[in-house]
Amino acid sequence: MSNHKFNEYNSCEYFIRELLNGKNIAVISDAGTPCISDPGAVLVRRAAENNIIVEGIPGACAVSTAVSISGFDAKTFSFMGFFPRETGDIKKILQTLKNNPGIYIFYESPKRIVKTFEIFAEHLESADICLCNDLTKKFERIYRGAPDKILAELRENKYAENGEYTLVISAAETPEIIKADISAEAALVEVMLKHDCTLKAAVKIAAAEYSLNKNEVYAASLNLKKIIRQQDTP
Repeated sequence: MSNHKFNEYNSCEYFIRELLNGKNIAVISDAGTPCISDPGAVLVRRAAENNIIVEGIPGACAVSTAVSISGFDAKTFSFMGFFPRETGDIKKILQTLKNNPGIYIFYESPKRIVKTFEIFAEHLESADICLCNDLTKKFERIYRGAPDKILAELRENKYAENGEYTLVISAAETPEIIKADISAEAALVEVMLKHDCTLKAAVKIAAAEYSLNKNEVYAASLNLKKIIRQQDTP
C-alpha cells in the first residue's frame, strides 16, 4: 500500500488500527531510508504514541553512503534535505554555504540537477563537490570536482535524468585576497591546474580567488588564447 506525502496523514490511522490488531507492517522506500527526507515519520510517531514497538532495519541511506565515499573530512556535517526551489530560499542557502565553512549534504531530483548545478557554477564556483547519482543501483555514478566541471559531465551523460542525487559540498572559507605580484594570465593557468577546469570557467574563479577585475581577467583569457595560437603556428 502506498504511503506518500499526500496521503500519509489519512492512511496513518488505518495502519495504526492494523498494528493494534496484531499485524506487522514494514515501511520501505523506493530509494534510501524512510523518514529521512521521505515519508514515514508520521506513522512512526503515531505508533510510538500507541506504545507500538518500532524497529529500525539497517539499510541504504544516501546521506551516510555519500559522505563515506566523498573523500571529505566529515567529522561533522549538516544534512539540509532537498535543495530549495524558491529564489529567496536559494539565496539564503547560498549565503550559508559562502559564510559558514563545513560539509553540507543535499538531495536533488534528476529533473532539476542541471539547473541546480548551473546555480552552483555561477555562485559557488570554487566549491568542491562530490555528486552521487543512483547510489547502489543501476545508474550509479560519482562526479567530483568544481561545479562547472560536474555540470559539463552531467550535460554529456545521457542517463543523467535517471536516479536520485545526493550532493556532498565542501564549503571552504572565503579565500583571503591574494596580493602576490602575479599576472592575470598566470592566475588563470593556476586556476585551470588547481580546479581541472576550462579557460572559460577559470575566468570567474580567478577573479574571485585573486580579487581581480573580471574584465581584466577576461582580457587576459583572450591574451592567453592568442599566445597559444602563436605557439601552435609553425
